[in-house]
Amino acid sequence: MHASDPTFPLYPILSFLAIVVSFIPFSWHLRARNVGTCSYMLSTGLYSLVEFINSIIWADNVNNVAPVWCDISAQVIIGASVGITASTLAISRQLYNISLMNGHSMTPREKRRDTIINVVIAFGIPLLVMALHFVVQPRRFDIFEEIGCQPATFNTVAAYVLYFMWPVLIGFCSCVYSALTLRNFYNHRVEFAKVASTNSGMSPSRYIRLMLLVFVDMFCNTPIGVFAIIVSARAVVLPFSALSETVDFTSVQLVPASEWKADRLGRAAVEINHWVPVFCSFVFFIFFGFAEEAKKNYRKAYESLKELFSCGGSRVEANSTIKPR
Repeated sequence: MHASDPTFPLYPILSFLAIVVSFIPFSWHLRARNVGTCSYMLSTGLYSLVEFINSIIWADNVNNVAPVWCDISAQVIIGASVGITASTLAISRQLYNISLMNGHSMTPREKRRDTIINVVIAFGIPLLVMALHFVVQPRRFDIFEEIGCQPATFNTVAAYVLYFMWPVLIGFCSCVYSALTLRNFYNHRVEFAKVASTNSGMSPSRYIRLMLLVFVDMFCNTPIGVFAIIVSARAVVLPFSALSETVDFTSVQLVPASEWKADRLGRAAVEINHWVPVFCSFVFFIFFGFAEEAKKNYRKAYESLKELFSCGGSRVEANSTIKPR
């Protein structure tokens, strides 16, 4: 394989590590029923997995060698890219509810309702956007050399309403929740530690780390969404009626690296979207992979493995001491 990217295989290595670090904290966040963080890890992990496989298969070609995989991966990219920002919205909403300082613990019914709302936000919005994108999909998918399969979007006004606007809209909602949370945090900073632990079992340290994760996502992914709109709007925006004349779900657009790299802004948009899942995966692990609860789980895993191997070694040693007749 002679990849046209001189940095190859840097991206496959980093994206593989992003997959690993995305799912390391998943089990204990799932046990704690943290919908927002679990959705965030699933989105970044699946997104990184798709980009990892794509970057290997299409490192040096644009051949349509795996059409079924491209059908699946294009939908995963749509859902995961929106899922990252939707997960952040669910987290910011949770932090805002904790910051209300209402002085009483949530009842089981309130917790169940809150969980359902967070599930709708974190998983329902990406599924909705995946369905809406089908309305403005002109062909089966696109294949970019060095990048791999990507969803195809017809550049019409409807595409900006049904697809491109969602990361920006969700980021704006997260920004509103975060501003209200900071206001409540400032007004009740003396009571914060007590109320946070009472209402959610969340330590102040974990609360602050979640806030930092929300801020990083807002100041990175929301501007990326705006940038994607600007880059797309530079091209000719066609009327929606023209879609019926060009739609062909049997066709595939093949884009060599020399073509998509010729436009500086277009290349920047492609490269940024390519690196977003890797960046988000490592940011999440930096905030939560070295925390105290993570270290406790690492110790438990280590003790379990140590006990497993010690038991296996004892059985082997016992069997080796048995002498045949």
